[in-house]
Amino acid sequence: MQVYRKTNDMRQKKLWGGRFTKQTAASVESFTESISFDWRLYKYDIEGSITHAVMLAKCKLITEKEKDTIVKGLKGILSDILAEKFEFKKSLEDIHMNIESVLIDRIGEVGKKLHTARSRNDQIALDLRLWTRDQTQQTIKLLVMLQREFVKKAKNYLSFIMPGFTHLQHAQPVLVSHYLLAYIEMFERDKTRLQDCFIRLNKSPLGACALAGTTLQTDSMLTAKLLGFKGICENSMDAVSDRDFCVEYSFCLSTIAMHLSRFCEEWIIWCNDEFKFIEISDDYCTGSSIMPQKKNPDVLELIRGKCGRVFGHLVSLLTLLKGLPLTYNRDMQEDKIALFDATDTVQASLSILTELVTNTHFNKERMMLACEKGFIDATALAEYLVKKGLPFRKAHEIVGNIVRECIRVHCTLMDLKLEGFKAFSSIIEKDVYKVLGVENCIKNYKSYGSTAPGFVKKRIAYWEKKLSDNSVPKYAN
Repeated sequence: MQVYRKTNDMRQKKLWGGRFTKQTAASVESFTESISFDWRLYKYDIEGSITHAVMLAKCKLITEKEKDTIVKGLKGILSDILAEKFEFKKSLEDIHMNIESVLIDRIGEVGKKLHTARSRNDQIALDLRLWTRDQTQQTIKLLVMLQREFVKKAKNYLSFIMPGFTHLQHAQPVLVSHYLLAYIEMFERDKTRLQDCFIRLNKSPLGACALAGTTLQTDSMLTAKLLGFKGICENSMDAVSDRDFCVEYSFCLSTIAMHLSRFCEEWIIWCNDEFKFIEISDDYCTGSSIMPQKKNPDVLELIRGKCGRVFGHLVSLLTLLKGLPLTYNRDMQEDKIALFDATDTVQASLSILTELVTNTHFNKERMMLACEKGFIDATALAEYLVKKGLPFRKAHEIVGNIVRECIRVHCTLMDLKLEGFKAFSSIIEKDVYKVLGVENCIKNYKSYGSTAPGFVKKRIAYWEKKLSDNSVPKYAN
């Protein structure tokens, strides 16, 4: 929902303007405002302010009646914002001043008591933690949705075999399902990183005020509890200056973007006519303005391209913070631009990729045809010789010589006659044909975590259970 609207508002007296003899220059107001992007924090700013008012009343710093008036006024402002009836003003700088100024206009002098024992420094630290906490959970939900689609695909294509690659060269045969499960593992690590990040960001900075705390008797533990935090920041200077959670969350987003980009790169290659391993539904591709035959994987290319943008935001945050002395500095206003866009980009990428995966099909015939290239059963032949008692390095050398001979006579390992094998090793017998060919390779895999059909089936069942609606943990406060 876009609720920010530019207004031609007259410059107003600042709520912090008592020390000043002149109004802020219009050029300064335009340069320093943040309401054009931090309006997105309105929900959290109001939630934090309501909680703060409740605490002030509990601590007898305002009366219950004053608290009720403030809370009612704040809820009214929230209703107006949701109804898109609230005008955010650049002259009021940021989300905090916009809400507080309108609150005072609506409820009078009592509204001025809301900022008791609070600074914009701990206020923005709170708002940003609340926002990041929600977005962390939303990103986790989107990762789960994508994982579920991969599990469905893995189950549907359990019998499909494809060449696995190293150095983008044909290496060994694998099940398509095993390939898809590899990305589920990546996304699971992404989830656990976000969960770890959630633990560290889930502390309340409210009560730190500007940097040193307050001489007033307040209850930071109460506000932390009411807002669902697991604790409070133990040092007031650290509380207002800490943006580690922004950097950590941005790193988590960057890692997700990197995983998505790797996946997209593969599928961009695989939908090419040279491979044709996959067919993406027409409604998730685009055409060319000049070449009528083209079907372009633009969604995949854009996700790959947006990865660099997300990386840039991480570097931006690190660079922003690297030279800042304690405690709050206005430079930190820029953190939200990076964090908001990185989040929007990754969440949009996760969402559209989930749709695209659902609407993509694998081409069994093309993948099997590709498996006939590159002697991808050569490792199985080397291991056959190991089972016959040869050291692996000797077996490796023998198979390399056999492959060279097959290249010379233009045949596959499976097509080579037994006497052809025996020319290189007398211990090769007729049973060699039970290990050659991609189907035999797949059937003969045994190691844990391999592409052995039995193991892959177990992992699919594991992920189906783990990712079911009633099994996915709710990362609540």
